[in-house]
Amino acid sequence: MSDLFQDRTEAGQILATRLRYLAERPDVVVMALPRGGVPVAYEVANELRVPLDVFLVRKLGVPGHEELAMGAVASGGIRVINEKVIELLDISEETIETIAQKEWEELERRERIYRADEPPAEVQGRIVILVDDGLATGASMRAGVLALRQQQPAGIIVAVPVAAPETSADFETEVEQTVCLETPEPFYAVGLYYRHFPQVTDEEVTEMLRQAREDLTTSETQGPNGKRRKM
Repeated sequence: MSDLFQDRTEAGQILATRLRYLAERPDVVVMALPRGGVPVAYEVANELRVPLDVFLVRKLGVPGHEELAMGAVASGGIRVINEKVIELLDISEETIETIAQKEWEELERRERIYRADEPPAEVQGRIVILVDDGLATGASMRAGVLALRQQQPAGIIVAVPVAAPETSADFETEVEQTVCLETPEPFYAVGLYYRHFPQVTDEEVTEMLRQAREDLTTSETQGPNGKRRKM
């Protein structure tokens, strides 16, 4: 199996070419699922000259079977619950609250680090391009889509460099548009489709968000013919 992408930066640059029709639109915002989605989303926002923000999602795992999601919490004070799982496993409200509180604390910690004093991007009435570095099961992305819907965006575009074929197909019926560059068959772990796939640190996320704000301000000052700086 050969690598599809050199790294997340290259993947983001290629992904951006499929989204150029949305360039410089005031009703578009790029939102990344941290941490791996941020370097990809940075390149997309850079090319389109639109704002970049993070959309944090924390899965609520079933006790003893944490890989199974009974819900999620997300940026904007959103909580999504999978009623079928809760009813099937007879999970108490107290258990849900305990786990949700723990995940809220981690989500809020990350938001404080990533955004500093910057407010979250406005979602209502805007087209949101939701970006990650790849989709295997798509659980985090699916939770993100459900949470974003509650903020009433004009539309959601799921954009990823690589995904499992069945997962990519599922999202085509869940959002307004799915943009996926590659759907290898059979599909392995996301990281295997990148030559370089290091862990993305909180510091790198914070710096990319800061740089994106600075770049956008610079491009707006220079006008439509100005070139934004690359990291």
